Amino acid sequence: MTTAVADGARSTTPARRTAAGRGVAGPFATHRKRLYLPFVLPAFLLYAAFLLAPVVATAWISLHQWAGVGPMQWVGADNYTRMFQDPVFRTSFGNTLLLLFGAGGVTFFLSFALTMLLRDLAGRSTARSVIFFPNIVPALVISILWGFLFQADGLLNTALRSMGFAHPPAWLADENQFRIIMLGIIWMSTGYYTTIIMAAVDRIPPYLYEDCALAGANAWQRFRHVTLPLSWDVIGICAVLWTINAMKTFEFILAMSGSASSMPSTSTWTASLYAYASVFAPTGVPQYGVAAASAVVTLALVGVLVVLIRRLMRREALEF
Repeated sequence: MTTAVADGARSTTPARRTAAGRGVAGPFATHRKRLYLPFVLPAFLLYAAFLLAPVVATAWISLHQWAGVGPMQWVGADNYTRMFQDPVFRTSFGNTLLLLFGAGGVTFFLSFALTMLLRDLAGRSTARSVIFFPNIVPALVISILWGFLFQADGLLNTALRSMGFAHPPAWLADENQFRIIMLGIIWMSTGYYTTIIMAAVDRIPPYLYEDCALAGANAWQRFRHVTLPLSWDVIGICAVLWTINAMKTFEFILAMSGSASSMPSTSTWTASLYAYASVFAPTGVPQYGVAAASAVVTLALVGVLVVLIRRLMRREALEF
């Protein structure tokens, strides 16, 4: 009889718990569903108005020939065909890829090197503030100062002449200008990504590095087996941020090598600057269709690269 009572208690207890659980979770789930739409709908409307609608409008304009005023003329994919046949766009697109992969590789290499160098430094907080300083100053100001630094009578050439170089290099010549621009972007971006990566490295428990030291691991082995795996998720985010920023690089080039009455040399253009020049060039008829086509291609490339980066860098989360 005791066994029967115990069996009955065991059989009824889960039922009561389930019923009680349903009684608690039911109203909460109902209220959550009711609050979901009022909270999400305003954000979605703003997102649709300020992002989705302009994207759709840009794609629609890219299929037309339009000078910004008057009726639009349907041309289909002719804007894309003409754009890819334009040698200026091919140069601009190549510069964009060079900035994305070339300058990006150097930036991340320097960021990793500075991270490992500053990790055990006594004044790393001060050093982190110093290397982050270029990101506090607007990029427009830095680009103007960078142009003054490398111009014919700038600070760098003056210093070289004082050391005996009678004919210093023409840093801002057409064949060198884009390299100087990439150098400035690398200098400006390295501190930003170093700060982010250092914040991720600070989360790693010190005893892991102590174990590596006891095992006789060198700096490269510590970086490869400890730092890199345990900060992989943050590095993936940095890669996405760099991809987006590199693809829309615009104001640094325009302010450094352009002027109020002329555009920069086409050898320094990127895809974003090509779209801007198609509309706001000092001479010629504005070509909103070509500019929109360039913007659509850039947006599509950013989307593809971001998806690839997220997939390639996807790993299981490590807890420590």
